[in-house]
Amino acid sequence: MKHGKVYLVGAGPGDPGLITVKGLSCIREADVVIYDYLASPALLHHAGPDSEMIYVGKKGGDHTLAQDKINDLIIEKARQGLSVTRLKGGDPFIFGRGGEEAEELVDAGIEFEIVPGVTSAIAAPAYAGIPLTHRSFTPTVAFVTGHEDPTKTESGIDWKSLAKGIGTVVFLMGVKNLPLITRKLIENGRPENTPVALIRWGTTTDQQVVSGTLLTIVDEVNRVGLKPPSIIVVGEVVKLRDRLKWFENRPLLGKCIIVTRAREQASDLVKKLSDLGARCIEFPTIAVAPPDDFKPLDRAIERISSYDWLIFTSVNGVRFFFDRLLAQNKDVRCLGHIKTACIGPATAGRLMDYGLRSDIVPESYVAEAVVAAFEKKNVSGKKVLLPRAELARPVLPVQLRKMGAEVDEITAYRTVLEGHNAGALKQYLKEKTADMVTFTSSSTVNNFKALLPEGSLKELMEGVTVACIGPITAQTAEKMGFTVDIVANEYTIDGLCDAILNRLGTNRKDLPSDENA
Repeated sequence: MKHGKVYLVGAGPGDPGLITVKGLSCIREADVVIYDYLASPALLHHAGPDSEMIYVGKKGGDHTLAQDKINDLIIEKARQGLSVTRLKGGDPFIFGRGGEEAEELVDAGIEFEIVPGVTSAIAAPAYAGIPLTHRSFTPTVAFVTGHEDPTKTESGIDWKSLAKGIGTVVFLMGVKNLPLITRKLIENGRPENTPVALIRWGTTTDQQVVSGTLLTIVDEVNRVGLKPPSIIVVGEVVKLRDRLKWFENRPLLGKCIIVTRAREQASDLVKKLSDLGARCIEFPTIAVAPPDDFKPLDRAIERISSYDWLIFTSVNGVRFFFDRLLAQNKDVRCLGHIKTACIGPATAGRLMDYGLRSDIVPESYVAEAVVAAFEKKNVSGKKVLLPRAELARPVLPVQLRKMGAEVDEITAYRTVLEGHNAGALKQYLKEKTADMVTFTSSSTVNNFKALLPEGSLKELMEGVTVACIGPITAQTAEKMGFTVDIVANEYTIDGLCDAILNRLGTNRKDLPSDENA
């Protein structure tokens, strides 16, 4: 039987955005993903729905599987004819034991590729504002393990050369041996006042940096209680940190925010909040699903020439409508006679993706604003097609009918409860890990509440800030028993981020999105 192939992939240092394009492709195409403790969980979301996910630990001093067992597992899966992605934190060949795993694959006759990753040795200092080389400080840098193979009888580290011959020295996995490292460098001629920085969880929203000198750093680390995983940077370049640090200056750094939006729509909100420094936990409480029956929508599309207006209240409405339109071998040409209205800029932008510019985009992104916009139009006797979510608010069709319009309100999609992570959600709230929960629609509120044990809302939400995208969502939250702290003035994802920042004394404008119909 033909063997599969193994890809030894560097997952990068923690920030999932630092994975290479090829590394991401390997995750997406893998039959099996075998991953370490330091590989970002966000990367696993890119794996296919049928991919087997196997966690093998590799946390300092606490391995779920011993290295020889990991080697056996990789070979076993490859011999089953599977495509195996071995996902390793950082770079496979920088203190990642990737060389050992590759040797085992050679001995087993298994085809493999090495996909380099961004090592924490360079990424963590960069995120801490420390350039490892600088023309005014040093042209040399060395990477050294802070934890040598315990079975070796002698150290392989040339301490004298490191102390006197290298400008910047980066130690990986060296927190526990920090007293030994500082003592050896000083004993071999490195000045006691040489700057040192330790960076814990570099490139992630939990990044923590402790600075000092070779003489003081041990006491500083003990005082702060810094623990692994951390890297150690020794050298004059550490002085540049006060001037160049950027990552920790972001206004939401250290805040943990639960995003309840549907997974396929959460990326824009997650990206904006993450760019501001927040740690985002995706717990989609809703999933977007097709209607139970597409026949009503299909029949409406068959008689599309009879409609005067086409109104979209969400991005999902646009997507599902055009999916069915194209499924009937039609395209935008059959909509040339129809006027369109969209409830917000994101919906209008999605419509433009199909080549149609919306005739109406109200200033306020709620159904009432669309009604107000139509008061300036003569819709008496006009036929209106309204493809939208099942069980949507009745304001829009009711008011349009009062104006004399003939409205066909048709279910284009449904929002359904998604609760496969309910246990983890309750744990985050119970442990008071989360600082904030964001709601972007009434459905997210209702389903979030449904995931919590009966009678536990007050206790679990104590100390957790609730942010809502607009007044309709806020009203729903308050009716469900939540204390709403933040309501966006502009009912978009951008407006929600602005409202969160305003509470912290900052402000930011970005591209719009909407979900408050």
